[in-house]
Amino acid sequence: MRLQHSLFLMGPLLVGALSGCGPGVEEPTSEPLATVESPVVSTAGLTPHFRSWLTANGYDSYDFVRADLVGGSHGGKASATDTVVNTPVIFIHGNSDKAVGTGTAGQSGWNASIEYFLANGYKPSELYATTWGPADVMQTAVQYHSKTNVMKVRKFIEAVKAYTGATKVDIITHSMGVTLARKALMGGPANDSANGGAYNVGPALTGSVDTFVGIAGANLGLTSCYQTGPSTPTCGSTNGLYPGYLYFGVVLGRSAYLDDLRSLSSYEGDYRYTIYSTADEVIGYGGIVYGQYTSRIPGQTGEKVYSAYPYGHFNSKDLTAAVQYSMVRNHTIP
Repeated sequence: MRLQHSLFLMGPLLVGALSGCGPGVEEPTSEPLATVESPVVSTAGLTPHFRSWLTANGYDSYDFVRADLVGGSHGGKASATDTVVNTPVIFIHGNSDKAVGTGTAGQSGWNASIEYFLANGYKPSELYATTWGPADVMQTAVQYHSKTNVMKVRKFIEAVKAYTGATKVDIITHSMGVTLARKALMGGPANDSANGGAYNVGPALTGSVDTFVGIAGANLGLTSCYQTGPSTPTCGSTNGLYPGYLYFGVVLGRSAYLDDLRSLSSYEGDYRYTIYSTADEVIGYGGIVYGQYTSRIPGQTGEKVYSAYPYGHFNSKDLTAAVQYSMVRNHTIP
């Protein structure tokens, strides 16, 4: 089914009309690009200095390096004298995507964002990304909010903060990366029956995050998952994106994982923004799930919304680097 396949190409994934949101729907405009020529994003992966630190501090089992992939990771100091000045930014990609894109469809990575930040005052030692999944389009339907994925995102956030010595970090997420990162930050109990059952993510990391940006997430689930049913791990009713069903005006049966994320609000950081498009070709249906915008996050500080081409699921990430920068750097919505 074409719709189902495109759905699984996405990445992180969204949540109700809220007060305190930013400006309304925007017509497509060209976001300003970097003020100087954009540097090319390195596909060399994490720097040797960061790799050595990860090994010395017990992180090797999480394989943040992802040497099996070209563009599998990004970031790290050039040497011990490389001083981190800006608040470090951690980028969390979506389903089937990866840290740095290398030309494969659906795998644009965070190239545009990293290029923009590098061209506007950041260094590689202040910009971090790792690939949390297989980066394989053929495996998209079997990716879900697993213990492995949640804990990899969680430990990467902890590692970057400790390595850089920063008081706080900024986190920018896309598609399924939105909901993975939200649980990683929320902490607390979780369950993955396919991997040992109940586990505990750890204490909330709210105090470790200055700004959280969720792009094209599915915090309320995906309507297309309702059409297909919870027949795949990605659309699962336990740790997937199943939106539940409407019974006399009440939503029942939504994914237990998504309901857990909705049980609290404002835990993602000091500032919480969303970026999404009502023309998102993956989420579909104008971004609405049972009357609410699935990409909104409860308690969000503000949002940037697009309404037409070229701002779809991937371009909401790839064409909004300046917006992302403004949110984390200035806490403003251009």
